[in-house]
Amino acid sequence: MTKNSQPTNRSRVPQSERFMYFISSNWAEIDSAVATRWEVADHSHKRRDALSAKFAGKVLVIAATQPRVRANDTDYRYRPDTAFTHLTGWGSATVPGSVLVIDGRKDKCESTLYLMPTAGRDSDEFFANPAIGEFWVGPRPTLTQVSLQLGIETKDLTQLEADRASIGVVIDMEDPELIEAASTLRFVKDEYEIAQMREAVRITVDGFAEVARSIPRATKKARGERVVETAFYSVARQNGFELGYETIAASGPNACILHWTKNDGEVKAGDLILVDAGAELDSLYTADVTRTIPVNGKFSKEQLWVYNTVLEAADAAFAVVKPGIKFREVHNAAIEVIARRVAELGVIPVTAEEALEKENQHHRRYMVHGTSHHLGLDVHDCAQARREMYQDGILEEGMIFTIEPGLYFHQNDLNLPPEYRGIGVRIEDDVLVTESGCENLSAALPRTASDVENWFAEQIS
Repeated sequence: MTKNSQPTNRSRVPQSERFMYFISSNWAEIDSAVATRWEVADHSHKRRDALSAKFAGKVLVIAATQPRVRANDTDYRYRPDTAFTHLTGWGSATVPGSVLVIDGRKDKCESTLYLMPTAGRDSDEFFANPAIGEFWVGPRPTLTQVSLQLGIETKDLTQLEADRASIGVVIDMEDPELIEAASTLRFVKDEYEIAQMREAVRITVDGFAEVARSIPRATKKARGERVVETAFYSVARQNGFELGYETIAASGPNACILHWTKNDGEVKAGDLILVDAGAELDSLYTADVTRTIPVNGKFSKEQLWVYNTVLEAADAAFAVVKPGIKFREVHNAAIEVIARRVAELGVIPVTAEEALEKENQHHRRYMVHGTSHHLGLDVHDCAQARREMYQDGILEEGMIFTIEPGLYFHQNDLNLPPEYRGIGVRIEDDVLVTESGCENLSAALPRTASDVENWFAEQIS
């Protein structure tokens, strides 16, 4: 790819020598901060070594990807490929279209990062190219600056084609084995990643406080769920980079729709509102937290039964987490509680023990999703790992994942007593596996029903 291959609109660009001289001259140099080595550089170097070791003697090519078109000439906010981010540590500062090459043909692997620098003032790309021109995107870092920050040799992207031709056969991110290996590499987080996750959770906790404060305003709006949604978004954007995923702000019966992101419903007193949200940092690590809050500040009798059932399931899952168990055991602990409680309510036609048998699973009508997923650079991290490494994988110290049981009683479910219909509850926390158990990274948010009620009252007072 060359600079001239980027989009331009030549029909409106002056081409005379007089204009070119005028627009390219008499510019002062822009003062920029002195580039220093980033903390992540040492960690990402180790990650590249670890990945290269799995492909000894091979050359790996990992692209950051190009921006995705939203409509015509408008792009979505740029986010680089997850594997690229993990292996470079560049995060939200990544120059679109950059490519990482890891050469493992020698005893010690060597990495090169190819990127497109800002178009110089000696080219009409400076003002005419909206993809790389300084008029459009501002000054980009120089190759030297990026090399210092990330601890990687850098080259102009225009050299990549010739360099690849001299290398010969390479393995790129279309190769299933490389995709799987890059995903598996992210299971256990290093010190830098754990610190980033703590910060993402901290901002997310602040976002939930703003969510609580927005609920009284939301009850006065026809699309009150969007008042709640944007309250969290404002905190995420002001203190981080983006949302880790589309916020779910689901009030009343909408809380039973697992991926409700329309967020266009009313927020009514007497209902619960389920908010599933996470802030993403500039490093692109994201939190993923859910709380279910009574809109009027108090749980009804039926809401409390559902809430306490979910809390009991979450506590059961927390209790089993430790290094050495299978990942699926976390889900099994939670789902046993769900099966027992819905059997006690009389809404399944078998006992809890019978429901848990593989051929039955009646309780899954009320909790169809899993209890946990790995978390990190992706909200559903490590998703391309093999099943035996994921669901059947063994927990290790340094893993981070969610615990998020739920119970969803749809308003049109005739199996349910009428007073329970339309109640949906999920409680989700982010968990770090420690040497002997686990740490709840999102423990700063209340979990018990009484604590949620007290916390909500404090936020809106």
